[in-house]
Amino acid sequence: MVILLTVAYVFSFVDRYILGLLIEPIKADLDLSDTQIGLLMGTAFAIFYATMGLPLGYAADRMKRTWILATGVLVWSVATVASGFASKFGHMFAARLSVGAGEATLGPCAMSMIADSFPRERRGQPIAFYTAALSLGAGIASLVGASVLTWAKTVETISLPLIGDVAPWQLTFFIVGLPGIALAFVFLFMREPTRQTSSTQNDGSSTFGKLLSHVGDRFWVYVVCLIFPCLMTIVAYSQGWYASMFLRTWGMETTTYAFVNGIILLAVGPLSVNIAGYLNDKFYARGRRDAPLLIVVIGALILVPTGIATPLMPSAEIAFVVIAINTIGIALASATGLTGLLNITPSEIRGQVSALYYLTISMSGLFIGPTMVGWLSDQWGNENLYKAVAAVPALFGIPILLCIPIALRLYNREIALQTT
Repeated sequence: MVILLTVAYVFSFVDRYILGLLIEPIKADLDLSDTQIGLLMGTAFAIFYATMGLPLGYAADRMKRTWILATGVLVWSVATVASGFASKFGHMFAARLSVGAGEATLGPCAMSMIADSFPRERRGQPIAFYTAALSLGAGIASLVGASVLTWAKTVETISLPLIGDVAPWQLTFFIVGLPGIALAFVFLFMREPTRQTSSTQNDGSSTFGKLLSHVGDRFWVYVVCLIFPCLMTIVAYSQGWYASMFLRTWGMETTTYAFVNGIILLAVGPLSVNIAGYLNDKFYARGRRDAPLLIVVIGALILVPTGIATPLMPSAEIAFVVIAINTIGIALASATGLTGLLNITPSEIRGQVSALYYLTISMSGLFIGPTMVGWLSDQWGNENLYKAVAAVPALFGIPILLCIPIALRLYNREIALQTT
């Protein structure tokens, strides 16, 4: 089950990430500005991805999660294919909206299913394995994008049956979107995990009121558990501009960037995430009940300075070295953030809390990250894209890092209250 959920997450991230490798040809063919590209990478995807999370989390706590997942995978895969047919900004915006709507089903259902399948002390590794799909999906997207774009340079025209001539960027959307349609039918026939009961669960029901009451009573604890993953998504999604930044700053072709970046992500990301899950379970077993948040904090301490430094490096080669270190930080910050929340959340509202987690980090990352980079690039001049990319982790990362002592103190206090 965890493997199939991870495959779905990989597919979702490939469909989400691929746009960043196609910025320049899409921008040229559809006559778009950097701000419009930023809206497509961030806002368009986030509108439904964020706002549908809570109702889908509510549904995940009450309905058959495998069927919800099957529907979501089908919707986002079809929408990815539809992106290849876009001929203007409005068409692409609508397709990205639909991709976000479909992908909103995955997080709440997956986390609820995993939490119901493992005891608290053994959730770290399966959740980390699942979360490894972030870097795995990005790496696969880079390699697929590089392969398609490299192949496209060897042919004069690309002609498809029933469709006709298409541009390489259009073919890329078709290739990454179609496999998900088959995966949707796998989830349709998957066995539903048995739901765990909670000591705080009285009548077996799951209501939005319980969510508001539980989170409201622990508001600042949830805030400190969320601000670091929010920082991670802001920085990570702003890096969707890296392909264009490498081209504009160092003259590196997108195919070369995508290939090298894909290798880095596949070599560093999944390993780092799974090590984080292993360390979480080890630290937890040794009495560190704040292990999930501690690992996230360590990741934040790595990703902020390297996120600032990467665009300012004197060469593309040195920048790739810094990216590798930054990938470790992003992996650590993403691996156990939700584990920390689930460890202080009753079973009957875990789907909704998972949805709240994804809503918050997605709205932060998608609305702020790529859109701010695009806007700053248009304000400062498109040749200064590298400055815009460096500005985002600096503006948001430094203030959040100053909150680390408060975050650990509040989380440890909540854990102590639950165990007494």
